[in-house]
Amino acid sequence: MESPDNRIKGILTRKGGRQTWLAERLGESFTPVNSYVCYRRQPSLELLLHQHLHLA
Repeated sequence: MESPDNRIKGILTRKGGRQTWLAERLGESFTPVNSYVCYRRQPSLELLLHQHLHLA
């Protein structure tokens, strides 16, 4: 079950995205991205802001 705070998993599900695609976009390996999606770990604020600026 998705945690209410885990928006990353919800967005990937709605958009049909894959964790490998997200890992490439973030410049991360699959392992940390999988941890974000499975809600074992939170991405850093710096990582999120950097990615947001590149997508805007």
